Amino acid sequence: MDAPANSQPLSVRGNRKLPENGIERLLIRGTNWIGDVVMTLPALAAIRARWPQARISVLAKPWVADVYRLSPDIDEVIVFEESGRHAKARGKIRLAGELRQKRFDCAILLQNAIEAAIIATLAGIPRRAGYNSDGRGLLLTHSVRRTEAIRRVHQIDYYLEMARALGCPPVTREALLQPGGEYGALAEALFSRFGIAANIPMIGVSPGAAYGPAKRWFPERFAAVADALIEEYHAQAIVFGSGGDRPSAAEVQKNSRHRLIDISGKTNLREAIALISRCSVFISNDSGLMHVSGALGVPTVAIFGSTNPTTTSPAGQKSVVIHHDVACSPCLKPVCPTDFQCMKLITAAEVAETARRLLQEASAPEVDAPRFRP
Repeated sequence: MDAPANSQPLSVRGNRKLPENGIERLLIRGTNWIGDVVMTLPALAAIRARWPQARISVLAKPWVADVYRLSPDIDEVIVFEESGRHAKARGKIRLAGELRQKRFDCAILLQNAIEAAIIATLAGIPRRAGYNSDGRGLLLTHSVRRTEAIRRVHQIDYYLEMARALGCPPVTREALLQPGGEYGALAEALFSRFGIAANIPMIGVSPGAAYGPAKRWFPERFAAVADALIEEYHAQAIVFGSGGDRPSAAEVQKNSRHRLIDISGKTNLREAIALISRCSVFISNDSGLMHVSGALGVPTVAIFGSTNPTTTSPAGQKSVVIHHDVACSPCLKPVCPTDFQCMKLITAAEVAETARRLLQEASAPEVDAPRFRP
């Protein structure tokens, strides 16, 4: 894999890469948000390629654990219960003790925070590698210089470049989630629970976004797109989201001519993944579920306003970003301070036409087939 465009060469402190031999138990400190986790998947594949025989564990927060469990490159997920047994300083010391018992040879810290380096140090892990962010460089034995240029590339390349600097071989940038067959049975159970028809195309709609309203396209336009696709494809629309997205979901339903199946706040992440896997197309703001959909290989329409598609666009060959450049975009602000032109310029007709094209490009078997590994 070539280095990302405009990136500067990265270096490991002491000019040392991690050794190929002698690493049998490897800990990865995972990232904390669903979308970020998906964008680290190629880096996990690179790490696995470097140490194919190692037992690789990921330390992750509870709400992203199920995403890591779908990676074929991970052997174990250790849950970081920061609001429970690992809370406050005493909890972090307890966590370090638990990790010490596993006798890890190496820790690769994908998370940028100094806390990750402190915990790995307290756990007695002899090799600690990662970007020299957050003032933690001295706690790392293999510190990768984080340049301004590398901070401007796509997050997939950001994490892949760290892995490359530590000695991992080139791998594909493609981020893939591969649910096992049990997700098929779970999807069927959810069909019954929510009244979803298994033989009718499913249009996934994700109108929420946790960061703030500047990332949220207009509910009435989501509704117009859902109505058009329901009528043209004799489809059903499923509205996804967390409990916090319920107001956005309710507004979409309020503006729709058809009954939508609103499951916002009614599923856990594992259940949402099972249902997204069965969607014919998924239409979403820049959100964690958008990244999940792209990584599942679902045709995905990604709507970007305040955020930057250069750094956080979804993975997947069937993902299409809709974004219009305006003078203040991307501002990365949670609330638009001006006229919200970045979202106003994205019309329902444009989104619906993109969804139609994705549906037409997919063959009929691919549209309806569940995306599960045997």
